[in-house]
Amino acid sequence: MSRSFVEQQIQNFHPYRPGTGKRVSILGVPLAFGSGMAGVDIGPAALRVARLNQRVAQLGYEVRDLGDMRVPHPSQQPDSNEKLRHLTEIGSTCEELAVEVKNILGADELPIILGGDHSIAIGSVAGAASYFREKSETLGLIWFDAHADMNTPETTPSGNIHGMPLAVLLGYGAPELTRVAGFAPKLDPRFCAHVGGRDIDPGERELISRLGIRFFTMREIDERGMSACMDEAIAIAQKASAGYCVTLDVDALDPGDAPGSGTVVRGGLTYREAHLGMEKIAEAGGMRSFEVVEINTALDMNNRTAELGVELILSALGKTIL
Repeated sequence: MSRSFVEQQIQNFHPYRPGTGKRVSILGVPLAFGSGMAGVDIGPAALRVARLNQRVAQLGYEVRDLGDMRVPHPSQQPDSNEKLRHLTEIGSTCEELAVEVKNILGADELPIILGGDHSIAIGSVAGAASYFREKSETLGLIWFDAHADMNTPETTPSGNIHGMPLAVLLGYGAPELTRVAGFAPKLDPRFCAHVGGRDIDPGERELISRLGIRFFTMREIDERGMSACMDEAIAIAQKASAGYCVTLDVDALDPGDAPGSGTVVRGGLTYREAHLGMEKIAEAGGMRSFEVVEINTALDMNNRTAELGVELILSALGKTIL
């Protein structure tokens, strides 16, 4: 059996120095088929241009950059009425990504996944869930997003799979996606928290209500404050025995701070609210992977959104003001 991409890179990586306890692997997933809009496939490159690797290393981490995964290209464009656009390409990419994330965790490293559109979370979270499932442990999740990402083929208004990944991880959707890594569901909704929602479709509301997953909408963040909401979100995710994944769609941020997204919605998290959220995650501990997605370079201004993305990664990894 041929070795995976990550396994080949591990062989070439210098040995871990005992005692440092801080190792990360960076993996780009330049997938854009889930969004239906060009530009997000360059997101991983934009984050590297913003000196992600060097700035993470300055925090004292050993950094291994695995480059970008190869993403298959479709042989033909989907029909405009298709309810699962580019299902084959997204499914195969997520299967491969799940393997790579599992290998990174097996090497005792923290995966930092760079998207691409948010459909890649199907693979990244599946890989982490599979790794900890083999240890009989459960996994939590904190999902930052303006949208619920809980549509199904029956409720989707667009057919774009980047609007479905959270539903898929909870076991709802096409079997080609829900069964990535060989099991479903990947997560228990009791251990999941969604932060920053402000644009939710009718079908998503019904599923959210049925599952009881905790949503911290912008209305609640306005009323209670980001600090209180994040304390509760982290407490929910920490109920899982293995810790939790963090996935950040940049459209969770206010477009005034993060214009480089194809799905911007006014009234998002401010610059300081977003940093506070990441700082609290770092302070609490328990994060098992970090992912940033949906940076659209075609819509960004002077790489501004990618720069902010790097800053938020650094805050989640422990960078503080003092």
